[in-house]
Amino acid sequence: MDISLNDIDKMLPDYLNEEDKARCKTLFLKHLSEKAHRFYGGKVQTVPKAPVPGFNWFNVWYTPGVSQVSTDIRDNNEASFSLSNRGNLVAVVSDSTRVLGDGDCTPPGGLGVMEGKAYLMKHLGGVDAVALCIDSKDETGKNNPDKIIDFVKMVQHSFGAVNLEDISQPNCYKVLDVLRETCDIPVWHDDAQGTACVTLAALINALKLAKKDIKEVKVVLYGAGASNTTIARLLMMEGVNPLNMIMFDNSGTLHREREDLKNDERFAVKWNLSQKTNPDCITEVDEAFKDADVLIALSAPGPDTIKPEWIKLMADKAIVFTCANPIPEIYPHAAKAAGAYIVATGRGDFPNQVNNSVGFPGILKGTLLVRAKKITDNMAIAAAHSLAKFAESRGINPENIIPSMDEIDVFPHEAADVAMQAIKDGVARLEMTWQEAYDKAKEDIEYSQKLTQVLTDQGLIKMPPAEMIEESLNWAIEQIKG
Repeated sequence: MDISLNDIDKMLPDYLNEEDKARCKTLFLKHLSEKAHRFYGGKVQTVPKAPVPGFNWFNVWYTPGVSQVSTDIRDNNEASFSLSNRGNLVAVVSDSTRVLGDGDCTPPGGLGVMEGKAYLMKHLGGVDAVALCIDSKDETGKNNPDKIIDFVKMVQHSFGAVNLEDISQPNCYKVLDVLRETCDIPVWHDDAQGTACVTLAALINALKLAKKDIKEVKVVLYGAGASNTTIARLLMMEGVNPLNMIMFDNSGTLHREREDLKNDERFAVKWNLSQKTNPDCITEVDEAFKDADVLIALSAPGPDTIKPEWIKLMADKAIVFTCANPIPEIYPHAAKAAGAYIVATGRGDFPNQVNNSVGFPGILKGTLLVRAKKITDNMAIAAAHSLAKFAESRGINPENIIPSMDEIDVFPHEAADVAMQAIKDGVARLEMTWQEAYDKAKEDIEYSQKLTQVLTDQGLIKMPPAEMIEESLNWAIEQIKG
């Protein structure tokens, strides 16, 4: 049994067809995830970064010596970034009201995902992070965005940045907009800005392969949540003509006659897009998809959310991104069979994973390196170009348009590019050269990975039992057979 899981397809029986293999992988990974999390009791822990050469060092790390640190920070709050771990520490904040494709999972239900973000930040970005899942319900029982805003404002003094995650719309818009402008540290909504950044990176390279001009393409966006509305904004900043964009929400297409969105501050983002896109007020799916060059779907998990017949209506060399998790809106093999030239999903077990996991570790690291006060859209776009350029430099093809998480050197490159853009945008507290940022990011990332490897080599972190993997695989196969 291959405990590395490097090629899950080879672990599956040959008699399964493509559809069944895709379903089997999903069931296997879910079943194994539950078992592995139970086996390890979660996946992150706190590890000291300073030694204890002798007993009296406790008097240095704690009282009475640490009193000097407290008064230094009292007199200059900026010192907290260098005298504590604050400068490399991120709060991953969620009310767990929109966890992956599972909806409201209750506050503690988001811990698995938030710890996962912390795990990836540490391993891929050399950044420490803490999962903070909170209850945003008010006395009426409704999820109140103001409670999230107040919470983040209160805890911001312990962190270098805040990563918002899995907050349902429309609350997510207000939370981000208010906190970005009122906090002294960067507040980043990874579902929105992170996904948009990585999607733009993948699209830049996909358009190169398809030999299409971003200023000329027709784009269909299926889903109008935080991710796709932010993607729309970045695409327009990058050069996509809003007149060539059509966006779908749960009620149909966005257009200037959508009176249900007018004068409702909860839907201000969608109303704004309704005024800029779809000038012909197209409402029919077939007409929207006809001759479209690009489909970006971030909506309900599939595999039947996007129909093959819609993709057949698209232009030659169509680019199809179906990125719902845990199951894409249509499986890649079905999209390819319908005529798509390039297909991407949010999953790492299919080619072209368009997932913010290759974005946020490097983006947050670059932000923290220069102690940026916020993460601008320009910084997200700089990260997108960094990812696209890195992939192009080692070669791209229709099955490989964006770096993957195992291309470790992409993260210090991305961090350095983001740091330089922060300086350029005037939001950095510190200045450094690109090489200084790259070297520091690389050093911290290598340290994080070496720490895990040493703990594993010493047996302090146990390898996953082969029988646990085998049991989950056999269970998944039986479910498909049954």
